[in-house]
Amino acid sequence: QVGLMESGGGSVQTGGSLRLSCVASGATYSVSCWGWFRQVPGKKREVVAGISQKGITTYADSVKDRWTLSHDKAKNTLYLQMNNLKPEDSAMYYCAADPFVDRSCLRSLGERIEYEGQGTQVTVSS
Repeated sequence: QVGLMESGGGSVQTGGSLRLSCVASGATYSVSCWGWFRQVPGKKREVVAGISQKGITTYADSVKDRWTLSHDKAKNTLYLQMNNLKPEDSAMYYCAADPFVDRSCLRSLGERIEYEGQGTQVTVSS
């Protein structure tokens, strides 16, 4: 089992920045893909970024060139630096992890997520 605890959400204005953190615990050695997805009520879940154990990152087109995903293995912590935030980025953000990887973690997490956290809310006002 892997436990995930997010933090760092909040309210910002358009163009602002936030950094989300996710502390992992438990059987982290079993994870091949780490990442983040977001959920808005009534809409399909969107995986926004993924990172493999080798450090290969992949991003959704909606956030590419604005956000950066990183993984501090020594601290078992995943970070999502979100810059140039837009109102359409408003959502509940969840940390995700899965033992499986297929081509890219963005793709893999889009297909299955074994572990997810409780979520942290991000609200961007215009």
